[in-house]
Amino acid sequence: MNSLLEYFETDWQAMTATDWIGTILTVVIFLLMIVAYFQVFRPKNRERFEARKHIPFDEDDDDRFGDSDGGK
Repeated sequence: MNSLLEYFETDWQAMTATDWIGTILTVVIFLLMIVAYFQVFRPKNRERFEARKHIPFDEDDDDRFGDSDGGK
């Protein structure tokens, strides 16, 4: 068990600026994911998300083919 604790030991003084940025960014993204999951799976928000569940599959009538000149 002692060798396992040594494996996960962190030398905080040896961390570079890039290490700190990566660590902070990882923690921030983790917290944002928790907030996102809380919002999505909360029963109170069900109707709001159910009304928008087909948005990725809706096609634009104005620009169906991706260009504005009608494909000419």
